Amino acid sequence: PRGPAMRCSPLNLCEYETSKLVRIKSVKLGSLKWALNGVILLVICIMLLWNKEYQEYDLVVSSVTTKVKGVAQTNTADFGEVVWDVVDYSPNEEKNSFFVATNFIVTKKQKQGKCPEVCLLVFSLASVQTGVCVKFDVTTKTCEVSAWCPIENTKKPPRPALLTSAENFTVLIKNNIRFPAFNFIRRNILPEVDGNYLKKCIYNQRTDPYCPIFRLGDVVQGARENFADIAVEGGVIGIQINWDCDLNRFFNSCLPKYSFRRLDEKESNRTLYPGLNFRFARYYTENGVESRTLYKAFGIRFDVMVFGKAGKFSIVQLIIYIGSTLSYYALTTVFIDWLIGTSCYSKESQQVYSERKYESVQDRQEVKHTHTHNASLHLHPGLLLV
Repeated sequence: PRGPAMRCSPLNLCEYETSKLVRIKSVKLGSLKWALNGVILLVICIMLLWNKEYQEYDLVVSSVTTKVKGVAQTNTADFGEVVWDVVDYSPNEEKNSFFVATNFIVTKKQKQGKCPEVCLLVFSLASVQTGVCVKFDVTTKTCEVSAWCPIENTKKPPRPALLTSAENFTVLIKNNIRFPAFNFIRRNILPEVDGNYLKKCIYNQRTDPYCPIFRLGDVVQGARENFADIAVEGGVIGIQINWDCDLNRFFNSCLPKYSFRRLDEKESNRTLYPGLNFRFARYYTENGVESRTLYKAFGIRFDVMVFGKAGKFSIVQLIIYIGSTLSYYALTTVFIDWLIGTSCYSKESQQVYSERKYESVQDRQEVKHTHTHNASLHLHPGLLLV
């Protein structure tokens, strides 16, 4: 007969395992242990300082306003000599972006009436068909439409662009930021600058990286594009402002960093309707009849995108980081235990270490109970008959 503990052992349900400390007196293993612990500590410290794990962070909240300046003059056969100011070439104002027209297709002296449809294959969305077939030219007939006549000019945009001189225009970007968690407010016009500085500064990544006034040609060049090429059909350029702020007392730093990139697909052979354009009109009255000049404007839209985060020392974050990295020291024990069990040590040494590290112990209370139970069987043999 077997005691109760013996009946549980085959299923390992009545066993409990606990760690046992075995001190191995070995110069080689001791040196290896402290060397590995030193490497782990070094890595932990490097990650702590490099990633600033001792800080809590907050994301930026921002607003952007822009102001474009510049004047250009064109002289073409279509509409003569014209001076363009900011009202002419930058008619649209959007949130966090601004548009600068660089090329135009002009349809002059339009009046409401009936005229031949120019497009012979598809119906125009800017006209209503009357159902009458009329002559388009000597050899061709087309549908008559009610529209602003003559119908919009459908030729390709001029090349080179009419306003390539727009690359010398400038834009002042005012960016106000806030980190709500730290109640920290700043703007990209730094507090130490004055009005005289803003009148003459132009952003340059090397010589003047914090000037908030940008030459448009430099912005496009910073996006690795050619202004004359993108000016023909237009495009979209991103102006990125990155705020990477350290708000600690001794390392306080919060300055904007600017970068530029093109956001739209520039390959016209891979993109349907490449570039960027829109239409607007200027209305006037001629001989008592309302007339207009229609402009199809091609240009560059500049999107100002603000990113950033701020960090500040936090004892809570430091404690959490230290607590999460303490477990890395267990890797030293795992590695040395594996090393002892490999062929690096003799079988005799491996066996001695295994016997010392792993030991089975019977619960003394269960052993006593088992002995008492067996003794009772010898004293009362008659119980075996029951």
